[in-house]
Amino acid sequence: MRFQLTEDQRALKAGVRELLDRRFGREALRAAVDAPGRLDRELWRALGDAGFFALRLPEADAGVGLGLPEAVLAFEEAGRALLPGPLVATHLAAGRVPGAATGETVVTAVDGELVEWLEAADVALGEVAGAVPLRCVDPLTPLHRTPADAGGRAPDPVAALLTAAEQLGTAVRVQELAVQHACTREQFGQPVGAFQAVKHLCADLLVRTETARVAVYAAAVTADPVDIAAARLLADEAAVRGARDCLQVHGGMGFTWEADVHLHLKRAWVRARRGGGGTESEELLAARLVA
Repeated sequence: MRFQLTEDQRALKAGVRELLDRRFGREALRAAVDAPGRLDRELWRALGDAGFFALRLPEADAGVGLGLPEAVLAFEEAGRALLPGPLVATHLAAGRVPGAATGETVVTAVDGELVEWLEAADVALGEVAGAVPLRCVDPLTPLHRTPADAGGRAPDPVAALLTAAEQLGTAVRVQELAVQHACTREQFGQPVGAFQAVKHLCADLLVRTETARVAVYAAAVTADPVDIAAARLLADEAAVRGARDCLQVHGGMGFTWEADVHLHLKRAWVRARRGGGGTESEELLAARLVA
């Protein structure tokens, strides 16, 4: 059995990265930070044209006809680029909500007591009456809180896995940023990456990222809820701890508004609050072990 990505999967991953580099590069990211709460509809439609939301729809239904592993690869790239918007909810709504598959309709959904991008979305799935806006730590993720747990259901395993894929993308990106800074920033006449403490931080970043990658990719193949729970825990840890370690590599510069590192950390914090993370995944794993 081969566990490497196929040529088509590598091409899909590269294609999504190329699209996001072209349509949502660093300038677009900083522009989005300066205009919080505004969703780029043109970019959303471009994602629809590329098949991002329709990846798992059958070709007979005007979809791409791929599977969960391919969706995970696409969402990993979205996480790496810090792409804003209710990506998971719109992807899951493709085929059920008209226009979601093509990017013409932006769909959000209640997740426990929280709902993302409520004011920018065309359709909200779940009870949102009386939802109140929150001041979110991530400027690229406007949040509302519902009066009570409007979800009322167990977290969707696919949603949890796609969130894990986004977290993996953040882990990959902060690892890249840490290594780049460690190789170019100099202190005492040598790159900071030459110091043992910084080497250890970068090594830990790599180990956590690759451990999460294996778990996420495996869960995409098995689609087993327990495998997804394990992948979600590892991906949340890789994203949050990875971003914190990347901040340490950057030193005081990492905490400034001009740096992108803190944006990755804040997004990782917000994603970690989505359904299927934290205690929910731990309880699921514990129940399987006891059984």
